[in-house]
Amino acid sequence: MEVLVWVTEATWPACVAAMRDHVSSDAHVTLLYVADDDVPAAAKGALAGLLGRSSGSGPDPAARVRELAAQAGQDLLGAAAHEAGREVALEQRHGRVEREVVAASAEVDLLVLARDGDLRRLGPHSLAPTTRFVVDHAPCATLLVWPSAAPTVGSIPSPPSHPPHPPR
Repeated sequence: MEVLVWVTEATWPACVAAMRDHVSSDAHVTLLYVADDDVPAAAKGALAGLLGRSSGSGPDPAARVRELAAQAGQDLLGAAAHEAGREVALEQRHGRVEREVVAASAEVDLLVLARDGDLRRLGPHSLAPTTRFVVDHAPCATLLVWPSAAPTVGSIPSPPSHPPHPPR
């Protein structure tokens, strides 16, 4: 069995714990971190905006931000690998996060990921847009976990007070 665990700064401990609890010891596990390419581009744009124009003669802030993101990704993958308690492969990508995660999940049997939206109540808002995209488009089975204790069933919003529309 091929398993992909998507690790992010906020949710990796829950994803690694779920992998330890639910994935057999003979499965091949890969930990995936994806750096968002929009962040370095924003750094470059911010510098140009602050100075009024980009002279192009100084150091490229986008390159430095990319370096920092790569190092942060390596550090995060290292911490997650240590907590995994087993041999795992590490993969680091960059690009549009949701598309990179879906692309990486095309060759696996199971994707482990965590909710990262409104964690105060049950429901669709418990998934941020990037995670919602991954859940909707992953071509494999998914194990979706809460990064902390799940809210109670009482947190589900009340149904609308108006009667539903009749079927057409």
